[in-house]
Amino acid sequence: MAGHSHWANIKHKKAAVDAKRGKAWSKLVKAIMVAAKHGGPDPAANISLRFAIVEAKGANVPKDTIERAVKKGAGELGGDSFESIRYEGYGPSGVAVIVDALTDNRSRTAPDLRAVFSKYGGNLGATGCVGFNFERRGVIAIEEGKVAEDRLMEIALEAGAQDVQHEEGGWIVITAPTDFLAVKDALDGAGVETASAELTLDPLNTVSVAPEDAAKLRKLIDALEDNDDVQKVYTNLEAD
Repeated sequence: MAGHSHWANIKHKKAAVDAKRGKAWSKLVKAIMVAAKHGGPDPAANISLRFAIVEAKGANVPKDTIERAVKKGAGELGGDSFESIRYEGYGPSGVAVIVDALTDNRSRTAPDLRAVFSKYGGNLGATGCVGFNFERRGVIAIEEGKVAEDRLMEIALEAGAQDVQHEEGGWIVITAPTDFLAVKDALDGAGVETASAELTLDPLNTVSVAPEDAAKLRKLIDALEDNDDVQKVYTNLEAD
């Protein structure tokens, strides 16, 4: 299917977690620590922490690991200090790329990312150079056969979802960021098993590139995601 395929991204992320589970979990744990540090250790009063915990649970991070990360972030166990930075740039054929990072040394992270962009036919740009082409949304995925269409539509839309879409592999529930947790809680309360749930950046417009440039872009994304400071990578590549 043409356009922005959430399932394609979800399958790639799950493959990355399976291949490098330790590194993937450490990034999720880092996000929990930062959220707890800035908003406190109570998920009920700290929306960012709830977001981070939902994503960690979706990746099967153990409960005790999550709890320890919350305590470290809140200063109960000590820990490193990280800051959140967003980098923007271009991949092969001008594909827009956004990189969200958590780092304890921005003097290290920026040169490292610039080198990765350059190696794979892209370049790191100025803040805001591509961000205008993305919108923040909640995305919840449900595998085919886990729930009937009518039932899913009823639960999701009544809870505040913007849309329910069918893609190859299953259902995608789209929400505004402010409604994400309410919709996720409604699905959980109804016993609907979700394959993944996250806040993401969706491109408002996608671009199609030649197969060789798409392959280069995938190498760029993989190299960026392999960096310990990088949390998430977003592009506006059109998926087939």
